[in-house]
Amino acid sequence: MKNFLIILLTIFLINSLSVIVCKAQTSPVTMPSLEKINPWTENQLIEPAELAALINSSKSDMPVIFNIGAVEDIKGAKHIGAVSSAENMEKFKYELNLLQHNTEIIIYCGCCPFSKCPNIRPAFLELQKIGFTNIKLLNLPTNLKTNWTAKGYPLGSK
Repeated sequence: MKNFLIILLTIFLINSLSVIVCKAQTSPVTMPSLEKINPWTENQLIEPAELAALINSSKSDMPVIFNIGAVEDIKGAKHIGAVSSAENMEKFKYELNLLQHNTEIIIYCGCCPFSKCPNIRPAFLELQKIGFTNIKLLNLPTNLKTNWTAKGYPLGSK
C-alpha cells in the first residue's frame, strides 16, 4: 500500500509539472510571472508589423537591427548568432563598440518563445550595461517563423 501511494504521488507531481511546462507560449507582456524578471518594459517592445513597415519605407535613418539568435536574418539585420555563446557575445560587444550610445537598436532572436530564449536577456542586459539608451526588442512571442516569416515580412538575402 505504501508503494502504491508513493507511485500515485509521483504521478501526480509529474502531471502537475507537465501542466506548468506545457502552458501556451506567450510574449513577456502577457506572462505575469516573467514581467518581474524581464529587463525590458512594454514600451521597449516593437511589433513585427511596425518594424516591417519601417524596413519597407526605405528610410535613411533606419535603426541598427541585430540578429542575436540562430535564425534567419530580417532584411537589414546584422547577423551575430546566438549570444548565449561566448564567442558570439564578444562579436556583439565588438559591433556595439562601433556605435554611439544613443543609436536606435533593435534586437531579436526568434528561436523560441521569450520565456525560453537563452539569447534575448543576455543581449538586452549587455546593451543596458554598456549604456545604450534607445533599445527595442522585436516582439516575437512564439518564434521568427510564426511571427515574422509566415506573415510575409522582409527577410535578408542569402
